[in-house]
Parts: sequence; C-alpha cells; structure tokens
Amino acid sequence: MTARAAKTQRRTRIQVAKEEVILEAALDVFSANGFRGATVDQIAEAAGMSKPNVLYYFRSKEAMFSALIESVMDIWLDPLRVFDVDKDPEAELRSYIRRKLEMARDFPRESRLFANEVIQGAPNTEAFLKGDLKDLVDEKAKVIRAWQKAGKLRKVDPYHLIFSIWATTQHYADFDVQVRAVLGEGLAGEGRFEDAARYLETLFVNGLIVR
Repeated sequence: MTARAAKTQRRTRIQVAKEEVILEAALDVFSANGFRGATVDQIAEAAGMSKPNVLYYFRSKEAMFSALIESVMDIWLDPLRVFDVDKDPEAELRSYIRRKLEMARDFPRESRLFANEVIQGAPNTEAFLKGDLKDLVDEKAKVIRAWQKAGKLRKVDPYHLIFSIWATTQHYADFDVQVRAVLGEGLAGEGRFEDAARYLETLFVNGLIVR
C-alpha cells in the first residue's frame, strides 16, 4: 500500500521525511510487538506525532505494515536472486552466507518483524509466501540441482539447504540477546558475525562442495 501523501501530485521533502519517521517508528513497534500487538497509538507515540497526523500519511496499521514488509522482503531476498547456475557454487554459497549474516547484523529489527509475522501465522503475508517467495525458491532449487547434476555439489535436498541457511544466519538477528549472553564478554562484540561466517562456511561449504 502506498502512503497517502505519496498519492499527491507533488510530494514535498517534509512529506517524505514524515513518512520515513513514521515507518522507523512502526518498525520499532512491529518488531517488538508483532502485528497483532502493535497499535497506531504506539506508533504515533514512538514517532512523536499525533495519531491523526500518522493516519494522514498511512490510512491504517495494515498500510504501514505492508510498506515495511515490502521493503524487508526486497532486501532479504536480494542475495538469493543472484544464485546462477553458471557461477561457482562454492563462491555462491560463501557469498550468500556472508550477505545473510551482514543483514542479520545491519537489519535486526527487520528480521524480527518478519519472524513475528510468520510465528503469528503470516496473516498479512501468506499470499506472498505462497506466491513470489515460493516461485523464487523453486527457481533456486533448480540451480542447486543443476550443480549437483554437474557433480559440483553433494546430493542434499535443495529446499532444506536453503531453510538451513536461513535458520542459521537469521538466528544472529532474532536471538541476538541470547547469542551475546552465551558468548559472554570478549566474544559478543562485532567479531561474533565473522566467527559465525567462518563456522557456517565450514559447515555448509566444506560439507557440500565436491572437490
């Protein structure tokens, strides 16, 4: 859904800035409370705006959530889109793992937003999951099977391979508090993402690439 102000003939910089403030606040609220637990009042308070002013830019809670989810999905799926059968599978897997970990580091709220949505049964994204997402994963599963057929990759189920990479990389966003608590002082800094990358490369690349 497009912001209401975006439908005017000439959007001012103030309108664009207001939309950004609202969506930043909405991201905080949705990622913490999920779609069901979030309210427009909470978003307005987080944005430092009145509720009517927020609803001028976005007609409803659903409109704000849709705008955020669309942006999150575009960011989250971009690394998977570049998988190409003509490229080297080892380089592709290493790149995909590292880009997913970079996203876990740089976009933790976005990851938790989507996790909350799925945990609640994906009431706002079911059509996307069964449509665009499934189509993309089906396409990339064919790429993985082609690598296997060419003798470059061990025989594993391509869907569960993709699920496993999602689960292990996004863990560092969705369960960041737990990760830092368990690692403790000295290991819980920014270096934890590089440590995770090296481990996951060992797990997936060394375990799957046919030398």
